[in-house]
Amino acid sequence: MSAAALVLPAGLLVAALLVGPMIYLGRISLNRYDPSQMMVEALTAENYVRAIADPYYQGVMGTTLTMALTCTALTLLLGFPAGYWIARMQSRWKSLVTVLTLVPLLVGNVVRVAGWVGLLGNQGFVNVGLQAVGLTDGPVKILYTPGAVVIGTIAVVLPYMVLTLAAVIESIPRAVEEAASNLGASALTVFRRVVWPLALPGVAAGCTLVFILCMNTFATAVLLGGPQFKMMAPAVYDQFSKGSNWPFGAALAFILLIATLTLTILGSALLARRARRPA
Repeated sequence: MSAAALVLPAGLLVAALLVGPMIYLGRISLNRYDPSQMMVEALTAENYVRAIADPYYQGVMGTTLTMALTCTALTLLLGFPAGYWIARMQSRWKSLVTVLTLVPLLVGNVVRVAGWVGLLGNQGFVNVGLQAVGLTDGPVKILYTPGAVVIGTIAVVLPYMVLTLAAVIESIPRAVEEAASNLGASALTVFRRVVWPLALPGVAAGCTLVFILCMNTFATAVLLGGPQFKMMAPAVYDQFSKGSNWPFGAALAFILLIATLTLTILGSALLARRARRPA
C-alpha cells in the first residue's frame, strides 16, 4: 500500500472537519448583517473593511498581539531552563518528571483558570499570604488585570514549551558541551555558542505552538481579564453569541487567523535564518 493511500483517510477527515467549515465561515464573512433577518446573502468585503478601520478593533488586535508576544517570550524564558534540566537528567525519576509536566494538560482549561481566580482574588491565597507576612496592608488588585491574564496564559502553555524544548535539547550530544568547556569556554559561552544555536529548531517549534495558543486564548482572557479586557477570541465570540452578527464575527475570525499565520510564518522564517547563520 502506497504512502498516499495511507494518508488519504486522515486527509479526508481533516478536510471534512476543518477545511470545509473554514470555507463555509469564509463565505459567511462576505454576507451582510441585517438586524431583522440577521444575515443577508451578498459578496462584499465591508465586514473586513469595518474591522480593520475601526479603532476599537484595532485596539483589540493590538492587545491580542501584545499579550501573545509577551506570553511567548516569558514562556520561552521560563521554559528553556526547565526543558534543559529535563533533557539532561540522568536520574531514574526523569520519566516521572516528564509525566508531572504533562499533568496540567490533563485538567480542563476552565478548571485551571477557575483555580487562578481563587488564587489571585482579593480574598485569594496570594493576597492573604501577602497580608499575613506584612507586605501589604490590604488586598492588591491582581485579578481582572492584564498581569493576571499573562500569569494564567503562561500556566496553560508552559508545558508545551518545556516538552518541545526538552525533546530537541535531548538530541544535542552532551559531549559537544563538554568539549567546549574543556577548550576554556565559560558556561555562558557554551550556552550562547553551542546550546542555543543547536536548540533553535526546538525554540522555533515551541514559540510557534505557544504563540498560536496565546493568540487564540479565550477562557483565560474572559475569566482573568474581566469584562473590560478585550482580546480577539472573546470579541469573535461576542459577535456570534451576543450580537448575532455572524458575518462580522466571521470576518474577525479570519482576520485573527490571517494575523496568526502571518506572524507565525515570519517568526519561523527569522529563526530558521538565524539557525543557518554561523554562531
